[in-house]
Amino acid sequence: EQDDETVEDDRLRLIFTCCHPALAPEAQAAMTLREVCGLTTEEIARAFLTKPATVAQRIVRAKAKIREARIPYEVPLEKELPDRLDAVLLVIYLVFNEGYLASSGDSLTRHDLSGEAIRLGRLLTELLPEPEAVGLLALMLLHDSRRTARTSPTGDLILLEDQDRTLWNQDQVTEGIALVARALSSGQVGPYTVQAAIASAHAQAPSATSWVQIVTLYDLLFQAHPSPIIELNRAVAVAMRDGPIAGLNLINEIFARGELGNYHLAHAARAD
Repeated sequence: EQDDETVEDDRLRLIFTCCHPALAPEAQAAMTLREVCGLTTEEIARAFLTKPATVAQRIVRAKAKIREARIPYEVPLEKELPDRLDAVLLVIYLVFNEGYLASSGDSLTRHDLSGEAIRLGRLLTELLPEPEAVGLLALMLLHDSRRTARTSPTGDLILLEDQDRTLWNQDQVTEGIALVARALSSGQVGPYTVQAAIASAHAQAPSATSWVQIVTLYDLLFQAHPSPIIELNRAVAVAMRDGPIAGLNLINEIFARGELGNYHLAHAARAD
């Protein structure tokens, strides 16, 4: 049993070292996939649509930086943990999105990064069951549960309200909903947990979503993590709750402030 604990401690130390804030984000992701998940340089390059030489260079530079900056191979102290855990969660989330957002059309042949991120998320919650780690795992499972229903046979994206919910992976949905409840019960609610609660509300609706509940959750999320993207998502939820004019007014306010002008999904939401 002692050996198992040593292995677990080592893995946790490895995750925090690979995701150290002194390393560039792309280096953090490459290092984590290489050292923690055991992916080859070629697999990482294929997943991120880069050359193996570029990935190899990132890893070499990151290792040199760890040596030069004398980055300690350790789990951070309790007082440093929240900031450092954020970096780890962000890397896992970026790895997940890299696989999830590219899961249409020709990109389906890419390495299943979403699966790797979920594996990492599971490992982290086993080693360090912090509420936001649990919330992130729930979020990834609930999003991933819709994978099959998200794309048409020709590779086009199918929007949430048009998806065939019988295609959703019910095991992932059930596990995700239970994890959301666990994360919420801690009383420390962070952005990943709120996003997971939004995904959970969609997953629990037999056909139509309760938009009143979704808007309330977006209000919470915006308080915890103000950003124009969250405002845009909230505007869409408000439009579903109160009608198109209410949503349009909110989107136009974002544009009037000069934000999201170059973000294609903001224009798509307004057009819709």
